[in-house]
Amino acid sequence: MNLILKSPSIPVMNSKITILIVDDHKLIRDTWSFILNSDPRFQVVAETNSGEEAIELAKSARPAIVLMDVNMAPMNGVDATRQIRKFSPASKVIGVSMHSQPAYAKKMLQVGAVGYVTKNSSKEEMINAIIEVSKGNKFICDEVKTILSEQVLGDDVKPNINLLSQREVEIIDLIKQGLSSKEIASKLDITLKTVEVHRHNILKKLNLKNTAALVNFINNAGIV
Repeated sequence: MNLILKSPSIPVMNSKITILIVDDHKLIRDTWSFILNSDPRFQVVAETNSGEEAIELAKSARPAIVLMDVNMAPMNGVDATRQIRKFSPASKVIGVSMHSQPAYAKKMLQVGAVGYVTKNSSKEEMINAIIEVSKGNKFICDEVKTILSEQVLGDDVKPNINLLSQREVEIIDLIKQGLSSKEIASKLDITLKTVEVHRHNILKKLNLKNTAALVNFINNAGIV
């Protein structure tokens, strides 16, 4: 177990927002401790790499905010959040994860978290999340909200050919000619794996589900 309790016996009695950092990577804990403690609005009162220890620290330190890594073992952030909300209901949990899929944010909110940011979030966005959550608001980072919006829009999102690279346009031209991935690889003198990566990126950029949808788009749009 790797935990640090900044003030184990003296309650924090000031106007600063007190924070517990829970993450299984020491570099992340150290970085956020330094950033937040450098801001006069915040005070990191404890940190740990363990979900189990996080529960005990929440009980004793009663932090205003818990920055909770979602992906930990053996106890993950979802289970730890559920327990923290039970034993320290005043502590507001912000889920922190490498995953930007809305399903992860939804799961954390279901067990009592009130915020969710990804590890791609900027320092400014993380600080904004802490401020908003401390005010009693919920906070979801822009990366997750963008993906959620795209999912809601679904088929209404129109393919944009301008998103494609010149190489991807070349590959579309060869697909239109009826060439297989192996034939395209040979013609362009690239590996089969590279062709498959390009095809995957083309579908993703154009918001198309499969090759049949791509061919239909090419024929209807006349883009090549």
